[in-house]
Parts: sequence; structure tokens; C-alpha cells
Amino acid sequence: MAKKILVVDDSSTIRSQVAFSLGPAGYTVIEAVDGEDGIRKLDANLDVAMVICDVNMPRMSGLEMLEKLKGNGRALPPVVMLTTEGSVDLITKAKALGAKGWMVKPFKPDMLIGAVRKIAGA
Repeated sequence: MAKKILVVDDSSTIRSQVAFSLGPAGYTVIEAVDGEDGIRKLDANLDVAMVICDVNMPRMSGLEMLEKLKGNGRALPPVVMLTTEGSVDLITKAKALGAKGWMVKPFKPDMLIGAVRKIAGA
């Protein structure tokens, strides 16, 4: 059975690129448009193996989503931030909130697949 990867990004182009990269590698991609939608999709899909999340999004950012999920005491699947941001402060904050990795856009599909395989498994 294909592992589910939740992609949380306000850019439909990025969500499509991630799905286009991960689908042929054997993963099922679920898409969310922001942090609020991401939490809803996680609640509806308890078997998500990994989350790939943008930082800057309307309504609820990726870091706010992590903070809210961490605050409710729920066990989180591994999270990798995929963003245009590269500041050490943001990376440090994301890791403190439980993020396992940080990738900067634009991403290389083979690097993304490698990260997903390493973190979520094949």
C-alpha cells in the first residue's frame, strides 16, 4: 500500500510539482492549501506517513500549524519544511517545533524523493 504524504502549500503549482514527483515514486499525495486545511487533512487521514509544508501561507502558516499540532499533544508524522525561506532563525524555530528537515524552493525532484524515502520510508 502506498504511503500517504500530506503536502501543505498555498501554491497549487508547488503542490502539483510535489505530487508529480512523488506519485511515480509510489507515494499517495494529499494536498492542503494552508495550515488550517493541513490540520483538517491530518485529522481525516491518521495514516499520513509524512508532511511536506510551506512556511508562508495565508490564514495559518506552516510554523503556526506545527505549533498548534504540537500544543494539542498529538503524535505528529515527520514534517519537512519546503519553502523559499532560508533564515537560520526560522529553521531553528521549525526544528524546535518538531520539523525533521528543511528544503529550499525550487526543489530538485530526486532530492525530494530521497528525503521522503529517508524520512517516511519506501
